[in-house]
Amino acid sequence: MEYSPAVHGAHVVPAPHVKNKVFVLCIMLSLWVYMIYCCLGSSSAVPGFGAAARPSRDLLDDASDGRGDEWDDVDAAAACLNESASQKLPRAIIIGVKKGGTRALLEFLRLHPDVRAAGAEPHFFDRNYHKGLDWYRQLMPKSSEGQLTMEKTPSYYITKEVPARIYTMSRDTKLIVVVRDPVTRAISDYTQTRSKKPDIPSFESLTFKNTSAGVIDTAWSAVQIGMYAKHLERWLHYFPMEQLLFVSGERLISDPALEVARVQDFLGLRRVVTEKHFHFNPAKGFPCLKRPEGHSKPHCLGKTKGRTHPNIDPGVVQRLREFYKPFNLKFYQMTGHDFGWD
Repeated sequence: MEYSPAVHGAHVVPAPHVKNKVFVLCIMLSLWVYMIYCCLGSSSAVPGFGAAARPSRDLLDDASDGRGDEWDDVDAAAACLNESASQKLPRAIIIGVKKGGTRALLEFLRLHPDVRAAGAEPHFFDRNYHKGLDWYRQLMPKSSEGQLTMEKTPSYYITKEVPARIYTMSRDTKLIVVVRDPVTRAISDYTQTRSKKPDIPSFESLTFKNTSAGVIDTAWSAVQIGMYAKHLERWLHYFPMEQLLFVSGERLISDPALEVARVQDFLGLRRVVTEKHFHFNPAKGFPCLKRPEGHSKPHCLGKTKGRTHPNIDPGVVQRLREFYKPFNLKFYQMTGHDFGWD
């Protein structure tokens, strides 16, 4: 067969309108790939497809219940459109305590346009420190200049190695501790554990090392966490008191706007999140979130909120109150604030 330049050209050189279509399609494909990459990068969960790893919105409970909230999707999309946004190490960390109200505080702060917070708990400084700061940074959402990146992991407060590790990352890190009546906190902690492990021993038997002598078992984590003053001493070896803010878990329920105002001041943020963002739900007994500029219904923080606490022997409760009293008094002195637990 003879070679024909005319025929060969007809198969290789596309018409101008075809080339234009191909060019447009390539541009569109590139934009879609970029947007997907950007949105995944700004996800507040660990790397992956976000929704499966999204955290709970329970007020005083860290158990996962899914979120289904469109607010975060809107915020993430806005971050995607900002090409200058990047993943940064946190400048503020909610370091504790478990069952104190850390999830509630984080979700309240996420309403602020200048806050970008990781949703899932990274557990970097206590469990994953060997993975390095680059790994940690990749867990953070993208933030723009002027925005504050933060995370929360309640177990940091009681883990011995954490203060030195955070100090090594940045001695200027601002630290927030959400505290709650240690007796109520211990019972709530036990209640959550029992919901997952129904066969665990009774609260009373776990509380005492020696039941007949009434000796409290301070090795039990539910008891140990509430010894706030003991843990605080460790943090003060590395950070001045001015870099720590102690938030009342009780007031996060009774007056969330006031507590969040204190936190915004501490973080150097404008007081954007105010009473207009909260709607108290009398049926649930705690505040729900709302967008004042929108018409959507208030969003309450979690389906698991309101677990019924077991009936604890009043004598055991009183013994625990006596045990915690000296720790509480010392904590009040150290922080300069009486939380009113006694």
